Amino acid sequence: MKFCKYLLCFFIIVFIIFQNLNVFADDIETENIDDISSFLQTFSNFSEEPLINSRSAIVFDRNSKQVLFGKNENEKRKMASTTKIMTAIIVIENAKLDDIVKVSAKAAGTGGSRLGLHTNDKISVLNLLYGLLLCSGNDAAVALAEHVGGSLPDFASLMNKKCNELGLSSTNFVTPHGLDNENHYTTAYELALITDYALKNDTFKNIVGTKNYTVTINSYSKNLSNTNELLGALDGVYGVKTGFTNGANRCLVTSIKRGDLDIICIVLGADTKKDRTKDSIELINYVFNNFEIVNIKEKIFNEFNNWKIYNSSNFVVAKGVSNNIDLVLDDLKFDYLPVNRNDIDSLSIYIYCDYNFQAPLKANSIIGYISVSLQNETILTINIRNSNTIGQKKFGSYILELTKNYTHYLENLFSCIDKF
Repeated sequence: MKFCKYLLCFFIIVFIIFQNLNVFADDIETENIDDISSFLQTFSNFSEEPLINSRSAIVFDRNSKQVLFGKNENEKRKMASTTKIMTAIIVIENAKLDDIVKVSAKAAGTGGSRLGLHTNDKISVLNLLYGLLLCSGNDAAVALAEHVGGSLPDFASLMNKKCNELGLSSTNFVTPHGLDNENHYTTAYELALITDYALKNDTFKNIVGTKNYTVTINSYSKNLSNTNELLGALDGVYGVKTGFTNGANRCLVTSIKRGDLDIICIVLGADTKKDRTKDSIELINYVFNNFEIVNIKEKIFNEFNNWKIYNSSNFVVAKGVSNNIDLVLDDLKFDYLPVNRNDIDSLSIYIYCDYNFQAPLKANSIIGYISVSLQNETILTINIRNSNTIGQKKFGSYILELTKNYTHYLENLFSCIDKF
């Protein structure tokens, strides 16, 4: 009987340990992909949108901020260690890279994927960032969060404050590492916005683009390898982050630049590492094989200048000292727009503008706009303004104008009399 009790206790302990391992599983690569090159050869040509395994995905153009492909891109999902993109940018913006961090017992005891920190280890912020982003160290995430925020909840507050600054409404952070929590989520679209913001920081961009790096912990060195399987394997890839938990499944955020096309590809909720790799390559190849860059700035300005030639004399400013409106466009935030070759013919530019105004008309007043549409969906609007002030006529101006008109009338009258 006593033996049965011991045996039962043993199985309970094993069950608890197994459950904890599952909870903390994050970027621990138990699944290997032998040959990525086979994916590159198999998925080299696409003309139709690929069917992917991942529950949510997006391809986001960094220049125009347009979504080139989307699958449930606005659906809230767990995002595992892709969380560390935001963790890193908060640290970079709020700490000195050469600061030395003393590792707490809490950080050292954090499970899942690890840099391998121990209590009271001393390591620089920069080395912790490499441990955070290359080998996805959850212990590094906690050490950095405690160093910058003082505590995990306070650091999460900094993360959510940044979300507010970026205008994100479907993202909430609870932890710096992304271990499963029901209140810790984002969407593929908002994760793309976070990634785009982070990649503007050179320190972040350099770290996530590093394949191998040697960190120093105390006085000993440790070699790290990037968990991003596409970095160095697929042309143009320069970052950024992998992720895995049981709740989030396999996740991968990838940045790729070829020529003028610079995109972020995100897959969330893939069943396996093979699926996330396959899905990412399919989406990347689909975009680069099917989208071409259009100089949208040139098209807009050509259309606008032609329109001005035919319409500049049609403006009337009632009670104004003149009708001479100087038309200008607001600045475009980007020059080039990637467009699917199948949709090029549907790209349209429309100009909407008022012609009648009441004086006074202030400088820089919005008097119309240009709309750019693709497949009958508006993708861009630019304001049309008048650059000059047009004042209201004074009483004396009316007398002067009346005198001029009367004089002109008399001149015409006398001209007619002379003819007789």
